[in-house]
Parts: sequence; C-alpha cells; structure tokens
Amino acid sequence: MELIISNASSKPIYEQITSQIKAMILSGELAEGAQLPSIRALANSLRVSAITTKRAYADLEAEGFIETVQGKGSFVAGGNTELIREEQLRHVEELMGQAIDAGRTMGLSAEELAEMFSLQLDGGE
Repeated sequence: MELIISNASSKPIYEQITSQIKAMILSGELAEGAQLPSIRALANSLRVSAITTKRAYADLEAEGFIETVQGKGSFVAGGNTELIREEQLRHVEELMGQAIDAGRTMGLSAEELAEMFSLQLDGGE
C-alpha cells in the first residue's frame, strides 16, 4: 500500500491518509478483508506521528471503510462497498448542487454551467 503525503497540501495529513485509503478501497485496489498496516508501521513508513495514523484509521472505521479487531489489526470492511459508493455519490451530487447554486447566484445560464462542468471534466483543456 503506497500513500503519498504532501506537506504543501492544505488538507491535514490524517485526511490525506483517509482519502487515499478510501480511494484504494472503492477502486478495489484494497480488497475486502485485506489487512492494513498497523498504526505504528504506517506512521513509520510515512514518517508521521502514530496519533495521526490513529486518527485516520478511527475516521475510516467510523465511516465503515475498515474494521479493527483487537490484537489482530485493521482490515477492509466487507459487504458495504456499494453503500459507501452511494454515500460518495450523494456527496458529489451535493457539491455539484452547491456549484450550481453559486453559478445561478452569479447569473450564469444552464448552458454556461454545463460548459464549465464539461471543461472541468476534460481537465481544463
């Protein structure tokens, strides 16, 4: 499992860890039941505090992405990837709704908003 931490990012380190592990789970790179590195091992490999990795794992567990078994470690949770994906889709839809509301407040037309979304999808080319 390779995670990349950026000190230049505005996101806290624990959020960077959390979002990258979520992405690996949702993409199938980390399969159901796969064991994650221990909190200490991950902290050492990333050269961050164990408190930081503990926070990331706690957040992942609270959101249902991982399960922790006392004395055995943390594992990718099973059976709920579709539910997690639905939650992610709802979140994206909410963000898109906020963008649309902001655009309408500025007086942008539906066509202008659609063009902006299209440009973002194409990578700004």
